Amino acid sequence: MRAGQPSQTARGAAAYRAVHQTLDRAAIFRDPFALAILDEETRAGLDAVAADPALRPMRLFVSARSRFSEDCLLASVARGVRQAVVLGAGLDTFALRNPHASVHVFEVDFPATQAWKRERLREAAIAVPASLIFAPVDFEHERLAEGLAKAGFRTDEPAFFQWLGVVPYLSREAIAETLGFIATVPAAEVVFDYAEPFENYPAERRAQIMGVAERAAARGEPWLSLFDPSAISVLLRETGFAAVEDLGLAALSDRYYGTLREGIPIGPGAHVVRALR
Repeated sequence: MRAGQPSQTARGAAAYRAVHQTLDRAAIFRDPFALAILDEETRAGLDAVAADPALRPMRLFVSARSRFSEDCLLASVARGVRQAVVLGAGLDTFALRNPHASVHVFEVDFPATQAWKRERLREAAIAVPASLIFAPVDFEHERLAEGLAKAGFRTDEPAFFQWLGVVPYLSREAIAETLGFIATVPAAEVVFDYAEPFENYPAERRAQIMGVAERAAARGEPWLSLFDPSAISVLLRETGFAAVEDLGLAALSDRYYGTLREGIPIGPGAHVVRALR
């Protein structure tokens, strides 16, 4: 991410969620704020996103990962969890749709991205609920634990962590450090996504995914960490997590896509993981 600017990745993910509401009729994930929260630049590009068939697999994956994570989040709330942390929140809207006033949602992001989001909420006349707590963290100068503590997060109480669209952009050391912190929270649960190494892809898909990575690097957001599923399992055990649910493209397609699954690759690719402390 370029200094002082909001994340382009956050813009892209928000665009996918917005297009899913109309083009796919929100078949996987319903988000009534998805379009309203967008800035004019992103909204102007929605037709191009919708018209490009090459973007369809990513659009459905982004929708499915949000659906899976929020299903897990609400299940944790049903078990009594009252703290939810959205790491790398971007334009995520769960806090606006949170049906439980007693559940505090801590949104963590770089200060520039978070300031941009707050501006978007003001311009869209979207009220900020009392249960939403912004926790801007400059990760070059401040640790996650410190930023959350300033925002009032309780490390002695259970919490759910949503960490979507972030892991590929971090070093393995930063990923392990974040998971290690989450594991210090009692009964912690985390949902995050990751991507497999390029060499795992069949030749006909490898060039396309490498092109996606190159475009991300060109806008200042390079992919730094890719994982084999076995390596993720080891990393989670090493950082203090036990139960693991790892959904690849085939599992996500079976669970969520329905009639939308036609033409979607189900081999190596992106995964969503649920892990419990």
